[in-house]
Amino acid sequence: MDTLLRTPNKLEFFIPQFHGLERLSSNGSPNPSRVKLGVKKRAIRVGCRSTSSALLDLVPETKKENLDFELPLYDTSLNKVVDLAIVGGGPAGLAVAQQVSEAGLSVCSIDPSPKLIWPNNYGVWVDEFEAMDLLDCLDTTWSGAVVYINDGAKKDLSRPYGRVNRKQLKSKMLQKCITNGVKFHQSKVTNVVHEEANSTVVCSDGVKIQASVVLDATGFSRCLVQYDKPYNPGYQVAYGIVAEVDGHPFDVDKMVFMDWRDKHLDSYPELKERNSKIPTFLYAMPFSSNRIFLEETSLVARPGLRMEDIQERMVARLKHLGINVKRIEEDERCVIPMGGPLPVLPQRVVGIGGTAGMVHPSTGYMVARTLAAAPIVANAIVRYLGSTSSNNSLRGDQLSAEVWRDLWPIERRRQREFFCFGMDILLKLDLAATRRFFDAFFDLQPHYWHGFLSSRLFLPDLVFFGLSLFSHASNTSRLEIMTKGTVPLAKMINNLVQDRD
Repeated sequence: MDTLLRTPNKLEFFIPQFHGLERLSSNGSPNPSRVKLGVKKRAIRVGCRSTSSALLDLVPETKKENLDFELPLYDTSLNKVVDLAIVGGGPAGLAVAQQVSEAGLSVCSIDPSPKLIWPNNYGVWVDEFEAMDLLDCLDTTWSGAVVYINDGAKKDLSRPYGRVNRKQLKSKMLQKCITNGVKFHQSKVTNVVHEEANSTVVCSDGVKIQASVVLDATGFSRCLVQYDKPYNPGYQVAYGIVAEVDGHPFDVDKMVFMDWRDKHLDSYPELKERNSKIPTFLYAMPFSSNRIFLEETSLVARPGLRMEDIQERMVARLKHLGINVKRIEEDERCVIPMGGPLPVLPQRVVGIGGTAGMVHPSTGYMVARTLAAAPIVANAIVRYLGSTSSNNSLRGDQLSAEVWRDLWPIERRRQREFFCFGMDILLKLDLAATRRFFDAFFDLQPHYWHGFLSSRLFLPDLVFFGLSLFSHASNTSRLEIMTKGTVPLAKMINNLVQDRD
């Protein structure tokens, strides 16, 4: 799945205040979908044992890799006001930089490690990247996916899935940015100061960059984009590895989207009891018969599960499946804040991705959604900024307000409210109820479950989606949805009534 921000190798629910971007990760390239909580880097070759500490001894030898690009640097001596300053060099930030610069506007991308390849595994539905002409940025594709509801029920999903080639995607974006004249500044950002028409981005190296528009593309750090409501999201927590194995039981032509089976916990009654209350599932991308990405995931919980708990469940699962891990190439400790309030709308700093509340509240997915939103943000900036001689050009608060309005129109806000309603129900489901829910969910017409997972359904369709889900659900599941969804439904309706343009 998608991933985001690296911090020390310890699970901490990182909810920063508005103190600037010094609290970003060392790689400085948080990207749009998941908080990554650390990666160990040693290399030991042993067999998989029965404890999580043994698995963690198989830590990767992966080294940070930089792209071989000569980046044109921002000339600090000119004190030139750029049209757009982008803080953060992840996929979202580079996508906007590429498209705004293509229109002839001046852009400066600010990132501590602008050439570093993103250290994250992104999984996407192939049709999402096809729609954005990014099929060449997938290094592996599968003809479909499979969902294991329990030992006796399996769903075959005939929707192709792919893993993003991070090196190819960033190379493609950087090359277009360079061709379009984007300038780069290698630094962290500590503050932004606003004046009537322009803003000044203050960097940790003392450089100050003036811009007509500032875009925060730093992920979930929420350091420039401000929130004014209590932040109490659900959390998706996961531990994943890219591993060399002796073998595995999965079809290499299908990826495993969800595996809710729990037979692997029969010998661990305490773990099985915890899993029955707050379940985790396996997400797997088999690249070959002896190389595979494996990730144990808690879909959503509040508070989030401990990383050690998830690792213990994963080790038990791999042992039960007979998967002997010989070597780990990469590992991920991940947290995604899901749901919660939107940022203050509008505000002077424009946001995109995690910092703008764009993670899917029910699934944790965001890469494709954010990349698809980049043209909306870019077109709005180009349209409203215009040229300095244009009578239609806007500046300052007016300009930012128009960009935010295009990014979060009423239709998108209503859609997100429905997704938050879905998250509130998922938060209350135990393992048995979760299985019943997804048994009905993946029995829906593809239009509905495709659209829900890819944020393509809007409120009218979402109402029919909900009715269809209810009709496909078992009587037990219907009762659970009614009893556990009544309060969230009332909350959603109240929020929808109050939210008006």
